[in-house]
Amino acid sequence: MVELSTTDRTRVRRVPERAAHDPAALYAVLDDGLICHVGFVHDGTPVVIPTSYGRDGDVLYLHGSTGSRMMRHLTTGAPVCVTVTLLDGLVLARSVMHHSMNYRSAVVFGAARPVTDADERWRAFEAIVDHLVPGRWTDARHPNRREAAATAIVALDLTEASVKLRSGPPVDDEIDLDAGTWAGVLPVTTTVGAPLADDHTPAGVAAPAYAVDYRRPVHSNGNSG
Repeated sequence: MVELSTTDRTRVRRVPERAAHDPAALYAVLDDGLICHVGFVHDGTPVVIPTSYGRDGDVLYLHGSTGSRMMRHLTTGAPVCVTVTLLDGLVLARSVMHHSMNYRSAVVFGAARPVTDADERWRAFEAIVDHLVPGRWTDARHPNRREAAATAIVALDLTEASVKLRSGPPVDDEIDLDAGTWAGVLPVTTTVGAPLADDHTPAGVAAPAYAVDYRRPVHSNGNSG
């Protein structure tokens, strides 16, 4: 993609200057996130389910049990909305009306398609696992035939998506600037602690480097500027 598509569903109407139209901005939000929220309408009721995901190029992959309500619904090709939001800071202004947040968010619309091709399913499994912990796919046992058969995978093309971002300090009215009130940003970060081996890990088996040095591919902390 050269530029994110602008449709009636993806057009940012509120503070449109915060919209980003470069596909790299979309990829950055998706790559930095760990959890997405999948919204759909089931039996006339709106439903939003949090789940893990993986990205391969311009395709987002979701997976779940073949018996789950979400996957049974998505495999029909019904409309879906997937969101990822990263909170980077709490913005404390001098006026409560100007309090805000520094954030990066992505919204993807479309109709998911069932992934049935064996090679694509395998790539999707790898993309989802390595999205959470890069390098884990190589070390862990891969799904066997029974496990794979019990797992549904759907793909959502990233052709209709929007990205919205806010960064920087509070924006106060000039009348409040001399109020003598502290204002600024409380940065928010997600950290991962040291690996904790389970009871079945043999003594002397060290945690892999990708677990010890686990880092998310943070593209922006959203607190500067």
